[in-house]
Amino acid sequence: MEAQHDNIKLLADAPIRKVLWKFFVPAFTGVVVNSLYNIVDRIFVGQGVGALALTGLSVVFPIMIIMMAFSMLIGIGAGVRISIHLGKKQYNLAERVLGNAFILLIIISIVMAGVGFLIKDPLLRMFGAGPDTVGYANDYLNIILLGVTFNMVGFSLNNIIRSEGNAKIAMYSMLISAGTNIVLDPIFIFALGMGVKGAAVATIISQFILCIWVIRHFRSTNSVVKLKAKYFPIKWGVVVSIISIGFSPFSMQLASSVVHGLFNVQLIKYGGDLAVGAMGIINSISMLVVMTIIAINMASQPIYGFNYGAGNYVRVKQTLFLSLKAAVLISIGGFLVMELFPGFFIKIFNSSDAELLKIGKRGLRIFMMALPIIGFQIVAGNFFQSTGKAIISAFISLLRQVIVLIPILLILPPIWGLTGVWVSAPISDVIAGIVSFIFLNREIRRLNRAIACSGECE
Repeated sequence: MEAQHDNIKLLADAPIRKVLWKFFVPAFTGVVVNSLYNIVDRIFVGQGVGALALTGLSVVFPIMIIMMAFSMLIGIGAGVRISIHLGKKQYNLAERVLGNAFILLIIISIVMAGVGFLIKDPLLRMFGAGPDTVGYANDYLNIILLGVTFNMVGFSLNNIIRSEGNAKIAMYSMLISAGTNIVLDPIFIFALGMGVKGAAVATIISQFILCIWVIRHFRSTNSVVKLKAKYFPIKWGVVVSIISIGFSPFSMQLASSVVHGLFNVQLIKYGGDLAVGAMGIINSISMLVVMTIIAINMASQPIYGFNYGAGNYVRVKQTLFLSLKAAVLISIGGFLVMELFPGFFIKIFNSSDAELLKIGKRGLRIFMMALPIIGFQIVAGNFFQSTGKAIISAFISLLRQVIVLIPILLILPPIWGLTGVWVSAPISDVIAGIVSFIFLNREIRRLNRAIACSGECE
């Protein structure tokens, strides 16, 4: 109860800048370390096995995004609901959400593993695996599918740890897991000579450790909400409440998987296998900037949810404005560094292939042209999601990933070749950013009216 009281007091009363910073530091550490799962795998595989093996991992990436989509469907949906319930002091409902989320994760992950093994071959071909890369892709995916339950339970429950206000514990979770992966990668890839398979084994071992860690947390005195067997039986009302909020990030991730697959197909058609490898590197580099902005979202989500549920709209607005300012500054900084030093980042992953370096440098510069706008859009989508406006959040997410990007990605490459593939992303970002601004501006006016009404009522 002491942990519960301290976290609630922090969310309700402490200065927003202090709370946001307190939550951001561990969230940032956690997501950056977490992003090293894929980045470190790609660095070791690219430097130690070769450029085609790196392309094989890039082909698997859309499938891993699908796994992440289901993790976010439950983890973020449950996390937001738990934050709102805590704001309303509905502690039993918060624990019921946690129990149902845990069971849903186990069921979904088992089904995903079974379906994955059944359809992995056509999936890999659809996402761009060719004769020279399909072997590497299969070696990696077969092992990853065996550990999908550890992946989903660990990631999702760790998000809920953050949502209950225990940001430092969520950070420690990721440090332990990703640290294990970084240590094991060179052992399995090089010392044991397992190559791509070794990278996958290191990944699922680290995910297993994360899974055990987060379950243990929710059974300990450190947790605000407890994982209790009496809340395991599925209640469809709870399931719907989780999915309604989690659908926005879920749809965004699924769309991202489709888009990554389409990118791979177009890259192979207009640039060859090395262009797909270059895209894998570009995704890894951009991930560091995007994940930093996502860390801002993770820090702000429990503040939004709690105070929105408590009717404290002044704190909601303050959190939004601080998040927007930080995200825009970070994305501008990332944009400048990538545009000035693209070759440096490409060489981190592979320093021996001159053609990969040439393709990657040009692709990185074009692909990241609209990065400053992305920070604003990511924060806007999270704001709508965290305050229960799932439909708007989903629309903003899908606008960039599906409604605008896919048509552009089909139209421009036949006209401009490989350049058309690269430039599709920034064009989509600009259009989606304008629409996001319109929606967010309208919501800010609503917040202002709600704040004025509260003042009159007092």
